[in-house]
Amino acid sequence: MKAVIIPVTPFAQNCSLIWCEETMKGAVVDPGGDLDHILQVAEKQGVEIEKILITHGHLDHAGGTKELKDKLNVPIEGPHKDDKFWIDQLPEQCARYNFPESHAFTPERWLNDGDTVTVGNETLDVIHCPGHTPGHVVFISQKEHVAIVGDVLFQGSIGRTDFPRGNHTDLIHSIREKLWPLGDHIAFIPGHGDMSTFGQERKTNPFVADMNFG
Repeated sequence: MKAVIIPVTPFAQNCSLIWCEETMKGAVVDPGGDLDHILQVAEKQGVEIEKILITHGHLDHAGGTKELKDKLNVPIEGPHKDDKFWIDQLPEQCARYNFPESHAFTPERWLNDGDTVTVGNETLDVIHCPGHTPGHVVFISQKEHVAIVGDVLFQGSIGRTDFPRGNHTDLIHSIREKLWPLGDHIAFIPGHGDMSTFGQERKTNPFVADMNFG
């Protein structure tokens, strides 16, 4: 599996274009906006976009989803249904932050912990990681040792939990009990900022490092 990070929106959100090298079929993960740029990158890479994957319902991650679906006539998978209330508020979210007009959507498939999604011949595991939002999911390629974690975890930080239905305790549990067991070698693409590894964050992240938890 190949991946290209495409920063989009004024929030510099890390949209990801991922694809199967055998079939050149791909997925856009978290198309928050700037769809023309996303499509240009896909064309340059020779990728046929076959679906849209969503980690959670915040505007910078999901704001362009309905428009991209309408452009490409492809299905949407994710997030977990507990984020439906965020997706339903996308028009209001975008207006509040002066983002381009957005529309709510209903995914063809809500995702649950333990599900898998396919991209070409590649398979990604789905992990439900509530805390930043209640329906946040993470996608991981066990074969490539790469996870797309949205706003759960960042290099040196973690997701905010002061939004409606955010929960700090749930977020810490998601990271330490669901992500860390996958292995220190897993590299991750966060929703904002630079990539890191689970191992590096276990050593140095002031919010979730092992040394802070005895």
